[in-house]
Amino acid sequence: MAATKLGSNSHGARPWWTRVLPFIRRPAGVTPHQQRILGVLGAANLIDGYDQAILGLALTQIQDGLGIAESEVGALISIVRLGVLLALVLTALADGMGRRRLVLVTIIGFTVATFLTAFARTPAQFAICQFVARIFVAAESMLAIVIIAEEFDASTRGWGIGVFGALGALGHGLAAMMFSFVNLLPFGWRMLYVLGVIPLLTIAWFRRSLKETRRFTDYKEKNPGGSSLVDVMRPFRHLFRMYPGRLLALCAALFPLAFAMETATIFVPKTLQDVHGYTPGQVALLFFTAGITAPLGSVIAGTMGDRFGRKRIMIVGSIVNAGATALFYNTAGWWIPPLWSLMLLSLTMTLTLFAAVGSELFPTSYRSTASGVRAVVSTLGAALGLFAEGFLYNLTGSHAAAITWMLLATPLGPVIVGLFVPETANQELEEIAPER
Repeated sequence: MAATKLGSNSHGARPWWTRVLPFIRRPAGVTPHQQRILGVLGAANLIDGYDQAILGLALTQIQDGLGIAESEVGALISIVRLGVLLALVLTALADGMGRRRLVLVTIIGFTVATFLTAFARTPAQFAICQFVARIFVAAESMLAIVIIAEEFDASTRGWGIGVFGALGALGHGLAAMMFSFVNLLPFGWRMLYVLGVIPLLTIAWFRRSLKETRRFTDYKEKNPGGSSLVDVMRPFRHLFRMYPGRLLALCAALFPLAFAMETATIFVPKTLQDVHGYTPGQVALLFFTAGITAPLGSVIAGTMGDRFGRKRIMIVGSIVNAGATALFYNTAGWWIPPLWSLMLLSLTMTLTLFAAVGSELFPTSYRSTASGVRAVVSTLGAALGLFAEGFLYNLTGSHAAAITWMLLATPLGPVIVGLFVPETANQELEEIAPER
């Protein structure tokens, strides 16, 4: 019953996510089962998006409340993001234990860690709580994309991943709405994290609604395996034995983009408040208006990626993002909202397709592990970027100047995508990456 209401049903009722994303047009051939998967995983991603957005939105308030020095902000955020490194363990386990079981574990884990963040009294306590939360949030997102890739048809796989990303962007919008009241809420920014306990209420629903993927079930029937250390390590062996060139190309393309893109994004709310004089309410208003391009970018990327190919859209998106970011951090006045909108649109387009390709290029036996490695590389790039931003800030005295210098690394990504990353659009997963 709950799955029918929140996902889809066979009697023609509209899935809940088509009501909150009214601009989405479902392509022909999407089944009720696939719509229900989007409802279940999209709800989790919406909550994940809320949690991840709080740190960027309330960075100034968190910094003041915990006494974090200006030159230490980048380092603290980078430490938090390194939680993705341990998320790789959970994604690897999903290749042996199943996608569904690990998704449920991640939902409980990130909810508890997010709630505990509200009670942090020192920068170290805050970093630890958010580090743990990031482990589970990252693993949940990666596993959800794997499930969508394994359950959707070749012609609609990109669209499904795009809708999933759009629902995560709505979580950022929800966080922006709550952030507009940060100066009025009891306990300020801490109350924003208290609200993260809401996902606990959905655990029973997820348990009933989410089933194991057909491809994983078929693979385990043919390769039952066991629970020994050898079996646990098998996905890592496959990772370096089957398609090592693909993994290297994908990671090499993603690293320089993560280095500059994610650093530039995390400092947007702080720049709006500290440089351009925006109030928290004005920041929230900008996110509600110009920020609508984030969910649009995910859906556009998925749809256009299915139609014109993933690589072409990834290349265009990354180039546009670099240009928009450079202009955003080096201009003022009425240009700020449209440039922020273009930054969001191009960023979500690029990251949505990197996530899609990262799941499509590898076989079922280690698809989750490969997605985890991709996320680890992206996180290492972002963490290095944040440390570099702090170093450049000390040299230049300006976050805008530091980020502008970092953008010099971004042209490497599109070049590597164009030359070395295989195209995956409109091909069945077994055609793209057969088991060897």
